[in-house]
Amino acid sequence: MTYEETLHYLYTSIPVFQHSGASAYKPGLDTSIALDNYLGNPHKAYKTIHVGGTNGKGSVSHLLAAILRQSGYKVGLFTSPHLIDFRERIRVNGKMIPQEYVIDFVERHRTTFEPLHPSFFELTSTMAFDYFRAEKVDFAIIEVGMGGRLDSTNIITPILSIITNISLDHTQFLGDTVEKIAFEKAGIIKPKVPALVGEIYTQSVAQVFADAADRNDTLVYFASQEDLLNESYLMDTGEWYFDSVEYGQLFGELGGVAQVRNAKTVLAALNLLHSLDIDIPDEAVREGFEHVVEFTGLMGRWQVLQEKPKVICDTGHNTGGWQYLNMQLKEVIKRSRRTYMIVGMVNDKDVNGVLELMPTDAFYFFTQASVERAMSSTDIAALGMMHGLSGVTCDNVAVAVERALATAGEDDTIFIGGSTFIVADALPLFMKENK
Repeated sequence: MTYEETLHYLYTSIPVFQHSGASAYKPGLDTSIALDNYLGNPHKAYKTIHVGGTNGKGSVSHLLAAILRQSGYKVGLFTSPHLIDFRERIRVNGKMIPQEYVIDFVERHRTTFEPLHPSFFELTSTMAFDYFRAEKVDFAIIEVGMGGRLDSTNIITPILSIITNISLDHTQFLGDTVEKIAFEKAGIIKPKVPALVGEIYTQSVAQVFADAADRNDTLVYFASQEDLLNESYLMDTGEWYFDSVEYGQLFGELGGVAQVRNAKTVLAALNLLHSLDIDIPDEAVREGFEHVVEFTGLMGRWQVLQEKPKVICDTGHNTGGWQYLNMQLKEVIKRSRRTYMIVGMVNDKDVNGVLELMPTDAFYFFTQASVERAMSSTDIAALGMMHGLSGVTCDNVAVAVERALATAGEDDTIFIGGSTFIVADALPLFMKENK
């Protein structure tokens, strides 16, 4: 098969949560363990760091990968979902898994995995573990797909477990309270393996993690309680300035208000890695923060796609993320002549909760992404009106972008988001080539 034929096979033969939602969700570890045993437990060939949480786990994973790479290690990175190319999910030192490896993996192993009926994510994580072993990586940063306890990545025994934060998301799968969600995410805490929680939602949530650590005879650390940053502020360049306690001045390439808490989580993680005798030079930390996009290929985190008019996209898609985007957009609106919003969401999210956090003093192009889970543009527009948001509907993201660019002036700002999949549809429109 060609690469395109292989992807078509994966997308049409195996349930894909990214496209279909609940019908593709397959909790439990039995299939992942069976696939792992068949391949000879590839994840045991290198050290792993497990990163879960509701928001920020992608940024934290990429920052750690960039810093470890600059420390001289060969680093695998497994994240999800992808935005443009499936291969974004699996990288080594920033380079995507080759198309040929994807093709060969499927062709060699399909007769074994087909009877197991794996989900798309189960097969993808297995492919990542196998590829990292083939590449002889020193470390692999493994991002949890959903939850933690029953996530297919939870077959690994990492050297460090990280949970960035907790907020309400995927409630139909993980529970309808932050405590229930915290219990699922605490499932990645392993016996004798140190655990780090980036942000404490409530004391009751903190207790869930403390109890999980006690059950596993390990310690849990809370980054928000540590003295890590003296000050931080967003510069006019769109980068963050961090005056860190351990590493001095850090310039964070990632924009967005939420990057302050992500930076604290990463800095706390580095302290724990140092305690495990992992050599990470100060300069590697500075370079990792300043060039994380270049080193890892991360996209969609308050990413500026164009100037005049300025076009910004962000993959924030739940109330936890939009609490921070709301603050960021208020500053944008102050500085822009006018602000336009290209937004859409998927139908299994807290749509009303997110719309409530969107600015009312902007003009909206309500649209829908090219996935089955997408809420129709007319439905989200109707809900938007109930929250004081006014605008027009567009059948797809390309039409919305075209109309917004035709309307906006040079001193205006266009924001694209509401869903990872809206951003995924928009990115190719602004990229001349994908490397």
